[in-house]
Amino acid sequence: MERTLYLVTGADGHLGSAVLRELINRGQEVRALVLPGGRKEFPTQVHYYEGDVRRPETLNEFFTVERDVRIICIHTAGVVDITGRLSRKLYETNVGGTRNIIRMCQKHHVSRLVYTSSVHAIPENGRYDVIREITDFSIYRQVKGGYAKTKAMASLCVLRAAEKGLDAIVLHPSGIIGPYDREGNHLVQLIRDYLQGRLPACVDGTYDFVDVRDVAFGCVQAAEKGRSGECYILSNQRYSISELLDYIREYAGGPELSVLPLVVARLAAPFFGIYSKCRRQRPLFTSYSLHTLKSNSHFSHAKAAAELGYHPRDIRETVRDTVDWIQNKEG
Repeated sequence: MERTLYLVTGADGHLGSAVLRELINRGQEVRALVLPGGRKEFPTQVHYYEGDVRRPETLNEFFTVERDVRIICIHTAGVVDITGRLSRKLYETNVGGTRNIIRMCQKHHVSRLVYTSSVHAIPENGRYDVIREITDFSIYRQVKGGYAKTKAMASLCVLRAAEKGLDAIVLHPSGIIGPYDREGNHLVQLIRDYLQGRLPACVDGTYDFVDVRDVAFGCVQAAEKGRSGECYILSNQRYSISELLDYIREYAGGPELSVLPLVVARLAAPFFGIYSKCRRQRPLFTSYSLHTLKSNSHFSHAKAAAELGYHPRDIRETVRDTVDWIQNKEG
C-alpha cells in the first residue's frame, strides 16, 4: 500500500492545531510547519519543521520527501485581520505565502493541495440571497477589506494552478470558533473577555459561526474525497452575538450586557478601540468587524455535505467546549 504523508502549514494556529488533532485521530503520518520558535503541541506524534511561508528558502526541508510517497499538503497558514486594512504583512503572508506553497507543491510533486481560504473571499450577492461556491476570484476587488481581498487573490492563485495541472482544492470556512485556541482567534477572545468580565457591551449583529473541529474534519475530507479545481464552503448556520452570549451564560453564568444597535456600535468603534488599548487587549469591535456582522452571511454548505460528508455540530456544543477549554487552560 502506498504510504501517505500529510504536510500541514500554520500548524501552531487555531485551525492548524485542530487539523493535526484530526489527522492524529485518523492515524495519519504528519509533518507540521510552524514559525521559528512556534509551539510544538504534539512532539511525539508529529514531525515538526520551522519555517515561514513568506520565505521559500525555509520550506525546502519541510517539503523534501523520499520517492513513492503520496504527499498531501493542507495549507492553513495565514494572517487574520479585522482592521480592514491591506498591510504588507497581510499580503505577503496570505497571497505571497500561498504562491510559495503552490510552487513548492509543484517542485516536490505534491499529490494534492488543500487551501483554506475564507467565505470573505466570496462577494455578497444581495442582502438575503444564499451564497454558494464560485470559481472566478478575479473579482477580488468586489470584496470589502484587506483580509477578504488577500483571501480572494490567494484562492485565484490556487485555482489557476489547478487549471495548469496541480491537484488543488479551495475551502471557505465561515467564522471559526471553538476550543484549542491560544489567544489568536477573535471569536474565542470574545468568549474569554465575557467570562472574565472584560466585555463592555454586546452588539446587535449576526454571522455564520462554525466549530474549528468541523472545519478540520472538512479539510481532511477534502483531501480524501474532494474534486480537484473545486471550492467548498465549510459553514454552519447564522447566530447573533447576543445568542452566543446567552449560550455562555446558560452554561457558565455571567452578566446580561447591553445590546448596542449596529449604527450606535459603529459610532462607538473608536471608543471601543481606546477601551481595549487601555486594558491592553485587541479591539474586537472595529469598523470592519461591525461591517461583517451586518453583511450577508447566508452561506450554503450543501456541496460539502453532499461530496465530503460534512455535517457541522450544534453551536451550543461548541460554546460549552470552548468555555471548558478556556477555564481549564487558565484555571
